[in-house]
Amino acid sequence: MATWNMLSFQDAASPIMEHLIMFHDHTMMILIMITMTVLYMLLSLKFNKFINRFLLEGQMIELIWTIMPALLLVVIALPSLKILYLLEEINKPLITLKAIGHQWYWSYEYSDFKKIEFDSYMKKPNMNENDEYRLIEVDNRIMLPYNTKSRILVTSFDVIHSWTIPSLGIKIDGTPGRMNQGSILINRPGLFYGQCSEICGANHSFMPILLQSVSLNSFINWIKNF
Repeated sequence: MATWNMLSFQDAASPIMEHLIMFHDHTMMILIMITMTVLYMLLSLKFNKFINRFLLEGQMIELIWTIMPALLLVVIALPSLKILYLLEEINKPLITLKAIGHQWYWSYEYSDFKKIEFDSYMKKPNMNENDEYRLIEVDNRIMLPYNTKSRILVTSFDVIHSWTIPSLGIKIDGTPGRMNQGSILINRPGLFYGQCSEICGANHSFMPILLQSVSLNSFINWIKNF
């Protein structure tokens, strides 16, 4: 069971991630059907003697094996295009968070309410509490309210980084001199972990991301007391 959990997706914490998981299952079902059909045909050809050495053409079967893959590609492409548009959609966000990648840590800015800036470094293993994960805990967590539309702006100070939280279905490259944006809508409270998913240098795997989702009132209190 533990091995199966390692091969599966994390539990979705946003509508986008739910769409991505459903699209993955949809595509995998089509691939399994194709694989089983091809295997059946290979075994059938091997174990029977239905041959015709004078057969030169079969226009009907050629038409079928041309049209069927095209229809399958359409069935895969339509939901894929829908998700691509949803990923890029930004609808009147209430909160904007700016993430800046450095070698090798993240810095964050909240500029909607008052100027709040802080750096987020990975905690050393000897500093972790008993309930904290090794090599993925940070000293300063990001705080965002759930059920609230938020926007994330990502850039980099030195090399290309990538701000990624798998359970939210978000992955945005941070490129020097360029500002990329994405949308976040968290549907439940909790702690959501991520890492830089771009090979940005020797300590690439040691710049984790930790986002804490809280209620809107708790977020406002955190802003006031920062």
